[in-house]
Amino acid sequence: MREVFQQELQEVQERLVEISGLVAVSIDNATRAFNESNVELAETVIADDAKIDAACAELDELAINILARQQPVARDLRIVVSALRISASLERMGDMSEHIAQLARYRFPDKVVPKSLRGTFKDMGALDVVMARMLVELLKTEDVTIAEAIRNEDDKVDSLHLSVFDKVLGEKWKGEAVDTVDATLASRYHERFADHAVSIAKKVQYLATGDWVPTEV
Repeated sequence: MREVFQQELQEVQERLVEISGLVAVSIDNATRAFNESNVELAETVIADDAKIDAACAELDELAINILARQQPVARDLRIVVSALRISASLERMGDMSEHIAQLARYRFPDKVVPKSLRGTFKDMGALDVVMARMLVELLKTEDVTIAEAIRNEDDKVDSLHLSVFDKVLGEKWKGEAVDTVDATLASRYHERFADHAVSIAKKVQYLATGDWVPTEV
């Protein structure tokens, strides 16, 4: 029975890695669709979000069954409960990718944001992609140095997010109302994606070290 239990715990980890990989592909495609006004890529992201949702639901069902049948304790219990919480964050990251892609689809064939902000969003999207790929490696290895690196990248996303608000609220902003709304929403989606990555990193740090690292997410 113990061997079966350990195999189930291993499956939980493998599924988390698999889902994080789907999320990494999703945000990569979403940011490219957003920056390039690629409606076909945007449609792919939107359609593929259902795969992320289904994978998360299957993982949650596995974790709940483990809790019911095995009644884990100590670190094993933390692994299963953390998996449920990480799954929820991954599902939300997929939603953020979908929202970014939806903006690209809505504004096609035009770009979502004015030229003055495109560089900022390109940088913000690139950081989200980097964080998503780091997350895949973190879930594979539980390397706490990767968790710290994710938190450092999040600081850069937060800075860019604030710069967007400074721009659209500034006196020199010439965008229409729809431009203001789109830029605000897009920036928020990128920022929330990064926040969920930090939330997962914090949970993995706790699993690896037993120490809870307070963060603002």
